[in-house]
This record gives sequence, structure tokens and C-alpha cells, in this order.
Amino acid sequence: MSLVAKLAPHLPYVRRYARALTGDQASGDNYVRAALEAVAAGEVQLKESVTPRVALYQVFHAIWGTTGAQLEMEAANAGDDPSRRLLRIPPRSRQAFLLTALEGFTPSESAQILGGEVSEVEQLIAEAQAEIDAELATDVLIIEDEAVISADIEALVRELGHRVVAVTTTRTEAVDAVAEERPGLILADIQLADGSSGIDAVKDILKRYDVPVIFITAFPERLLTGERPEPTFLITKPFQPDNVKAAIGQALFFHPARERVAA
Repeated sequence: MSLVAKLAPHLPYVRRYARALTGDQASGDNYVRAALEAVAAGEVQLKESVTPRVALYQVFHAIWGTTGAQLEMEAANAGDDPSRRLLRIPPRSRQAFLLTALEGFTPSESAQILGGEVSEVEQLIAEAQAEIDAELATDVLIIEDEAVISADIEALVRELGHRVVAVTTTRTEAVDAVAEERPGLILADIQLADGSSGIDAVKDILKRYDVPVIFITAFPERLLTGERPEPTFLITKPFQPDNVKAAIGQALFFHPARERVAA
């Protein structure tokens, strides 16, 4: 099997991971691009002793370890850094947390990717979660037309200490809800009850307010094409509760605090 065939199925997800890690599409894509260029140039090799997916994330972290600081500095100089809160959680803790909670790797696989021990990964995850839980709660708008799924999401949101201001099922309902009460976070499906689009609803809202958005969809590849602006935070259906919790924590962590609404 060719190198391209091995890596292609995993590229959308390593890009998602990089974006969640940095809180920015351009910065995350820069990391992934640098890793792929290093593989193509033969500067780093994919390990054959692990799965292609684990090997790809290993390469990503190897490149980030040597060029990441420089790329981060370039982004900061350009004014694109998400906020100084990024410094509150050490990079290695953020990596361990996202690899397990968002990307679904086991602690053992995460240890292979990070080049550490399983016990260390578990400790890093606990430290990151403690930092994220310490962040202020916010008001949440849910855009989801499936009642069971919206109920599950609402329960998760409340469990994390946030307040749900509205659960809407159409584009119009979502826009009207924001006019009534501005949220500090939006969780949105793509295909809604009346055939309208959650993407369009979010676009309408973002024209008026700067608010973090997490898309929840059964077809994440449709939003990770690289052909247009894409969401930094994306959850795949059927989702795991920890995936949603991780994405919420990261979305609020990276978004400027002044833009958030306290619950």
C-alpha cells in the first residue's frame, strides 16, 4: 500500500486535532503541513511497529517538537494567538487530554505518540482536566433537531456547569434565540428539522456575535475538505460524552474570555 493510501483516511482527523490543540485553523494546518512535508522529504519515517494512524500522530508530534515553538511565535507576532490562557495548560498536558478525549486514542496509544509512559499520560490528562474545569461557565445554545441527541447534549452541558439558554431545531429558531439571549457557546448540528442548515444558522449568528462554535455531525469529512474555512471544533456522531466534554473545554479555553457570557 502506498504512503498516500495509508495516511489519507487519517489526515482529516490529525488536522482536526492540530486545530483543537492550537485553537486556530491556520496554525493547526501549518503544523500538519510541516509534518507531511517532512515525511515526503524523508526527514522522518513512519514507524511500522504501530498502526498508520498512531504513526501519523507520532510524526506530527516529532515535527511539532522541533518547529512548533517557531510556528507558535510566528502566529503570536501576527496577532493570531487564541489568548494568554493557552499558557495555563502546558502543551504536553493538552496533547494527552486531546489525544484521549477528542481523538479516541487509548492511554497506551497516547503514550506511544508522546513518547512517554501510560502513567504519565494519565497524570497529564488529570492535570489538563483540572485546568479546564477551573474556567468560567457560560451560556450555551444547542442547535439540534433530534430530541434524544439534544437531550444527551443538554445533560452533558449542564453536568459541566454551563447553562442551556435554548434548544432549537431550525435555522430560524436558532437566530431568533440568539436575538433573545446571547450565548457564550454554540453546539450545532448540520442538517436541521425543516431542511435548513445549521451551518447557515451559525453563519447568520457569527455576523453579529463572536462566539465559539462546535459542530456535531455524522459526516465530519464534509467539513474537513481543506477547500473552505472550516470549524476548529468538530464532533463526530455517534459521539462519546468525553469527546463533547473535551471539545467544549477546548472551545471555551481558546476563545477570548471577554467574548464569553457568564452563566
